[in-house]
Amino acid sequence: MKLNPGHLEIYFIMGSVNCKKDLRHVLEEALQGGVTMFQFREKGAGCLQGEEKVKLAKELQFICRSFEVPFIINDDVELAVQINADGVHIGQEDTTVSEVRAIIGAERILGVSAHDVEEAKSAVDAGADYLGVGPMYPTKTKADTRAVQGPNVIRAIRHEGISIPIVGIGGINESNAAEVVMAGADGIAVISAISLADDPKASTQRLRKTVRTLEGFRCKTY
Repeated sequence: MKLNPGHLEIYFIMGSVNCKKDLRHVLEEALQGGVTMFQFREKGAGCLQGEEKVKLAKELQFICRSFEVPFIINDDVELAVQINADGVHIGQEDTTVSEVRAIIGAERILGVSAHDVEEAKSAVDAGADYLGVGPMYPTKTKADTRAVQGPNVIRAIRHEGISIPIVGIGGINESNAAEVVMAGADGIAVISAISLADDPKASTQRLRKTVRTLEGFRCKTY
């Protein structure tokens, strides 16, 4: 599957430790609300391993396919190839971008985390399809995050002429999503703003409305 910037509008990330309800139901509700891409991130205390992880990945992948939404695997390149996921997202501490691209091939989507201009340039040069830039704001969801960057880092990346799709990530919710899009992001990546919402569908709808309302403005920011 080829990536288009619209896939990043509402990029939902979730694993079994990120929600209080059955995550299959949460994902389906979120997709009904307008999630445009989903990343399976099975990390943290109590996360699934081995065959349990594979089984869950396949179940979530099936749900995404029924909505024709790209299904991305976080870090686990072997799992992505095993179940024929639509793509992989890797961080700066994982396998190099060029190595992952060689493994997954040209047809799968490859996303890379970037925290500054130099990391963004390196990822683009090595073959990234999109950048996950952050953390935008403080977040409790990930314990291993870098220092908060804020939306200005997206402006800096755009100022350097980097035009590939960018999704902002880290502590984004309904109150601050607009700032991220106006800085030049194609969309927002969220975990708890949807996974812990009382109504994942309604929360997704509100987030997507915010992103789409600002599409015209974003095009003028870089």
